[in-house]
Amino acid sequence: MSKLYDVIVLGAGPSGLAAGLYAGRSRLSTLIVEKGQDGGQIAITNEIENYPGGVVGDSGPSLIARMTEQTKKFGAERVSDVIKSVDFSGDVKKLVGAKGEYEARCVILATGAFPRPIGCKNEAKYVGKGISFCATCDASFFEDFEVYVVGGGDAAVEEAMYLTKFARKVTIIHRRDELRAAKSIQEKAFKNPKMNFMWNSVVDEVDGDEILSSMVVKNTKTGELTTIKADPDDGMFGLFGFIGLLPNSHLFEGIIDMDEKGYIKTDDNMHTNIPGVYAAGDIRIKSLRQVVTAAADGAIAATQAEKYIANLK
Repeated sequence: MSKLYDVIVLGAGPSGLAAGLYAGRSRLSTLIVEKGQDGGQIAITNEIENYPGGVVGDSGPSLIARMTEQTKKFGAERVSDVIKSVDFSGDVKKLVGAKGEYEARCVILATGAFPRPIGCKNEAKYVGKGISFCATCDASFFEDFEVYVVGGGDAAVEEAMYLTKFARKVTIIHRRDELRAAKSIQEKAFKNPKMNFMWNSVVDEVDGDEILSSMVVKNTKTGELTTIKADPDDGMFGLFGFIGLLPNSHLFEGIIDMDEKGYIKTDDNMHTNIPGVYAAGDIRIKSLRQVVTAAADGAIAATQAEKYIANLK
């Protein structure tokens, strides 16, 4: 018979780790289930400047490492597994993974979100062969090459600037004629001599032999198509996508109430439509998806779980 936990936290990004920290500190028996590395989206962020009280020059991985250590300090148990199905119908919530089954009185869903595909023809063929969604993971592969970044928000511009440390030229491809990033970030980008901009444009198609070496860019106003080919001496270029996220919520479809995009509906205290099940972080409907708001969500969810369990006794 599997152990009955007070709380199972599904996901070990900032919201999941904060939930694990608060639950463990409240002396609740807590299990954090994560299928990959801790950190979620923040684990691939090179520099964090807007986390209150953060260390100057702090990176996503270093911040997450400290969060992980905190959860261990307060007794949260860990398991690495991929959850295949869930049953939230009874007082005991059940999760079935590839490696085992897990039970708890409460579950906090903190499975986050994943990068939205660029949406061009042949995209899947070149992911990992020129197309990437993680600058800190893959920037070194493009040392002295040309690189293109799709997007115009904070993440796109920040990651594009990070890529200038490696690539000889970085061009942002944006569907509008101005960036959506914060003004302070834009100012840095426009001052960077390696940064270039391709306005009112989207990537329509990518191509190449074994690796990405050409793409067709479409003007969003005129419909004009322009073919961009890699420098013959390079034989390839990089294409990074930073155009938003999609919620990692498919496992809960038909069980948890969501909006049309798949984000989970909660109240201000992270309650879902099912008693004893909470959602925190990027997976829920919210106006701001940042580390600070994710951590707050996790803390609130764990506190509410503590109250729920107290009322069961």
